[in-house]
Amino acid sequence: MGLFVLTVTYFCYRLCFFKSLWTLFFPFRSHINRRVGPCCCVAAELSCFLADFDRFQVMPFLEFIAGSISGAVGLAVGHPLDTVKVRLQAQSVYKGIIHCVSKTYSREGVHGFFKGMSFPVLTTGVLNSIIFGAYSNGLLYLAQSEGGQRRPPSDAHVFAAGCFSGLMQVMVCAPIDLVKVRLQGQTSADRYRGPVHCVAVILREDGLRGLFRGAMAVALRDIPCYGFYFLPYEVIRRALTETGAQPGTFAILMAGGVAGMASWAIATPMDVVKARLQMSGAGGRRYDGLLHCIRVSVREEGVPVLFKGLLLNSVRAFPVNAITFLSYESLMKILCPSK
Repeated sequence: MGLFVLTVTYFCYRLCFFKSLWTLFFPFRSHINRRVGPCCCVAAELSCFLADFDRFQVMPFLEFIAGSISGAVGLAVGHPLDTVKVRLQAQSVYKGIIHCVSKTYSREGVHGFFKGMSFPVLTTGVLNSIIFGAYSNGLLYLAQSEGGQRRPPSDAHVFAAGCFSGLMQVMVCAPIDLVKVRLQGQTSADRYRGPVHCVAVILREDGLRGLFRGAMAVALRDIPCYGFYFLPYEVIRRALTETGAQPGTFAILMAGGVAGMASWAIATPMDVVKARLQMSGAGGRRYDGLLHCIRVSVREEGVPVLFKGLLLNSVRAFPVNAITFLSYESLMKILCPSK
């Protein structure tokens, strides 16, 4: 099943679906006459896009494999802390990090910290292909000049491409994240026996719409979050690398780690809301929507509730993202030594 998911995702990427979406989202170039109307502008831009198709880079298969493996390694490293974070955010029965860790270990053992990990690991290739594919091709598109020559991308281009990648992965990320949070949030196997059973229960009780519970919070979290993820990474990696040289291990580790911490500092408030909405009706308190969740949470627990898990997010983000980027670069050196 895992191989099937990776294969389908890769060939979807090869079809350049996300490149076309980027073109549709930003269809108006200065050389197109806006007076002909939006439909004609889109058609003209699509013609330009197809004519320039060979200038866009398509992720080779080995890069896709390297991204999938590095993403899985990062998930495995950070998942225990992520479980503690989700429980602190979605449930009010824990007094703090140490209390949550001790309760989880005493009731469920080491296995309790790895609940819900299999589904994200299995689908990490899907998310990585969307995130990094949308980012790289969006950046290529923005960095093009009118003459077709590519100029160095500005920091604004990096941020915009990062936000775009966050937007593109929302519809795939939301159901995956929902299943992960539901499995992490349960302290026994009474309700869900695994990821497949969890999906089946959600579909039976809430229909297809139920798989997208909290999707708006995911979007509000991830769109700016990925902008503030790629921007620090590019800036720090560039600053720690000599001109004309390839980034070293230290530069990659520091850039990835700091970028992860910066993005989670921005994402944590909406991450709390997301976790509570996703647990709503599954052992957690019921909320009528995003604004209702924010209003009730702040009224009952104060503004600090929106920053529950910030310390854990920061502690987890540095090693997870540093290892993810370093694993990716190391794998690429092994798989593609000529690059």
